Amino acid sequence: MANLTHFYQTFQPAHYTVALNIDRGAKTIAGTTTIQGHASQAQIAVHQKYLHIASVTAAGQAVAFDVDDQAEAIRISLPKAGEVTLQIEYTAPLTDSMMGIYPSYYQVDGQRKELIGTQFETTAARQAFPCVDEPEAKATFSLAIKYDEQPGETIIANMPEDHVAAGVHYFQETVKMSTYLVAFAFGELQSKQTTTASGVQIGVFATKAHRPESLDFALEIAKQSIEFYEDFYQTPYPLPHSWQLALPDFSAGAMENWGLVTYREAYLIVDPANTSLDTKQRVATVIAHELAHQWFGDLVTMKWWDDLWLNESFANMMEYVAVDALHPEWHIWEVFQTDEAAAALQRDAIDGVQAVHVAVEDPAEIDSLFDGAIVYAKGARMLVMVRALIGDDALRQGLKAYFAAHQYGNATGDDLWAALGQAAGIDVGAIMRGWLTQPGYPVLTAKVVDGHLQVQQAQFFLGSGQDAKRQWQIPLQANFDAPQLLTTATIDLGDYAQLRQQAKAPLRLNVGNQTHALVQYDDTLLQDILAHRDSLNAIDQLQLLQDLRLLAESRRVRYADVVPLLTSFAATTSNIVNAALYRLANDLKKFVTPQTPQEAQLQAFYARLSDRNLHRLGWQPQADEANDDALSRPYVLNAALYAQNAQAIADAHRLFAQYRNRWENLPAAIRSLVLASEIRHHNTMAVFKQLLQAYQDTSDAGYKQDLCAALTGTRQPEQITMLIQGFKVAELIKPQDLRAWFRGVLANPAGQQAAWDWLRAEWPWLEATVGGDMEFTTYITVIAGIFHTPQRLAEFKAFFTPKLNTPGLTREITMDTKVITSRVDLIEAEQAAVTAAITAAAN
Repeated sequence: MANLTHFYQTFQPAHYTVALNIDRGAKTIAGTTTIQGHASQAQIAVHQKYLHIASVTAAGQAVAFDVDDQAEAIRISLPKAGEVTLQIEYTAPLTDSMMGIYPSYYQVDGQRKELIGTQFETTAARQAFPCVDEPEAKATFSLAIKYDEQPGETIIANMPEDHVAAGVHYFQETVKMSTYLVAFAFGELQSKQTTTASGVQIGVFATKAHRPESLDFALEIAKQSIEFYEDFYQTPYPLPHSWQLALPDFSAGAMENWGLVTYREAYLIVDPANTSLDTKQRVATVIAHELAHQWFGDLVTMKWWDDLWLNESFANMMEYVAVDALHPEWHIWEVFQTDEAAAALQRDAIDGVQAVHVAVEDPAEIDSLFDGAIVYAKGARMLVMVRALIGDDALRQGLKAYFAAHQYGNATGDDLWAALGQAAGIDVGAIMRGWLTQPGYPVLTAKVVDGHLQVQQAQFFLGSGQDAKRQWQIPLQANFDAPQLLTTATIDLGDYAQLRQQAKAPLRLNVGNQTHALVQYDDTLLQDILAHRDSLNAIDQLQLLQDLRLLAESRRVRYADVVPLLTSFAATTSNIVNAALYRLANDLKKFVTPQTPQEAQLQAFYARLSDRNLHRLGWQPQADEANDDALSRPYVLNAALYAQNAQAIADAHRLFAQYRNRWENLPAAIRSLVLASEIRHHNTMAVFKQLLQAYQDTSDAGYKQDLCAALTGTRQPEQITMLIQGFKVAELIKPQDLRAWFRGVLANPAGQQAAWDWLRAEWPWLEATVGGDMEFTTYITVIAGIFHTPQRLAEFKAFFTPKLNTPGLTREITMDTKVITSRVDLIEAEQAAVTAAITAAAN
């Protein structure tokens, strides 16, 4: 990219009038954008991408300009610096890229329809209108939109509609905001609306492919979330409405456009009659996340993308704070442990991982910042640590001051630390900067040496890593008398026997698993903990299994020594302990080859792990059963099916037959397992085609996900070929859903070769289709999560090494090469011992 200086330095927009004429039939956009602002010098630039610029005027006079496509810029020569009003005439194509202004496709009663929506984060507003497309360049916006309008269509935007004249829809002027938050949509929409206690209008919008009652759950969560945040932040919601819109085609999970939040249908639409509890939890946390952004990200925005964590990390923590307040019976912080904590610990242990705060300029590199496990999950864990350190009173007081100081403007991480530190009376920034700017995290080694308990910190790596002697200020969260923070490389905590006697319990660190670290106990400490495992709560047990799994992956402990411990957790009634147990058990599959005696032993081990809970839970929900039982059932049933439990397979087949031709009505929590078992054990071409057609016909996103999971598990070559041939057929598999289909076939031993061959052959098409998507790099992550043989490692290197210099891909390719390498080395070193341990534990 040429000239990556920030355009805001030379031109500061104050107000945009964006007039658009969108023709869906011709797939064209014609626009006139008027920008009032201040030019700091006569030579300025504004962003554009894929726009055909017809003219540029300043104060009504034509001025010289050049279009610099490489820099995504219009370089403009003004007569002089100072206040200026630019007017830019242009046209652009309406593309299917899911970026900028784009169509979503869906069906109602077999008729194909389209809905126009927008996605401007990170740097796609420039695809819709010329602008200074940088977070700091906040301005007000007036939208005027004309389109090939049909009777019964609706148009919505960030602000309420002001009036309609000559077919042009004029919207009220926005508050001061960043370009990437501008949004609008139009088409045949249905909606449900309500009002918060403070008078904010709340609405949920979707296509008419969905039943009206499927909007109710999201409407209630959105209303309650806005009310909760107004109270928690002690800062009013600053807009007249908050619309939530489900888009049939959407590359991200959701997007926090101010006043018009957009979502994948799977994260907003909920069937009230047949939705699993975990789906309701997922939808609620996504809505709460996006609405947390209306303050943290929209009202106050990061100054530049290097502080993206200010938006995402905070919203990721607040979604759990909010949902916990709205539905305390869900124990949603347990989901944080199984999802966010686990993802952050896994990803952040790879040498070369990005820090939460990263210097970045190139738009391709900006998109690569959206690493869910780091900027979202690790960042949220960082803030959970801060919350534990300072408490909610100081957190709320600090946030109120932060919003008051920076509202309608921009901020940096240091601004947040300063506000929280002042409220708490401690130097939060000094504690947190190491976590923010350093990649990775520490492992705390706790051991008894000469009768004393000693703790030391070192960076934890999965696979090889360059030890840079990094240190962190680590909240120890001990259950015995110990300092609040470990600020040195090592510490002697005193006489072990005395500490143990005073604690009256096994000595533990990071109690509650709130600190972003692992703990490795020596044998004395670990055996004491294991001997008292029944006294550990669910999070403690999850943490023990999670830490042991990662320590085994890093070869700090022997995998074979961990295997025998698993059976002692098999009778748990806790969902999160089951999640950790079966995550660890699932990782054992890499040590065995499918359809060998070693796999048969692993299946027998799975039977031993699952039998007791299988008989307790069964396939169908019990009356008034605990949430833990409802959430545990899929883990247990999935394990029983892998174990080739004849009764479980027969029960799945019976349910499949019972619901024949109405499989969408299968209980949502077990539906994917019933369908997958049928494909695995009773597959026919007729059934396969029926389910594939059901995928194409249904508008239920959850049912689509279940069908995808089932169909990609087929072992029949002809059917695998049919799926692969459908990867490029958008009418069957939308580009937004392609990664799930690709992953499903790649993870299937019978389909792995075909999927891998397809990706290598079709990489140019894939890059052209979803290459502008911030999730594009995760195709590489998916592959790295599955490959585990020397042959696949060699093939991965051969294909991706030549792409190392591709902007946005460098870090991912480098890291994932290490991921596969470390897994191959682990299997080579420990396969014999692990399979022997599995055999011993299975019998």
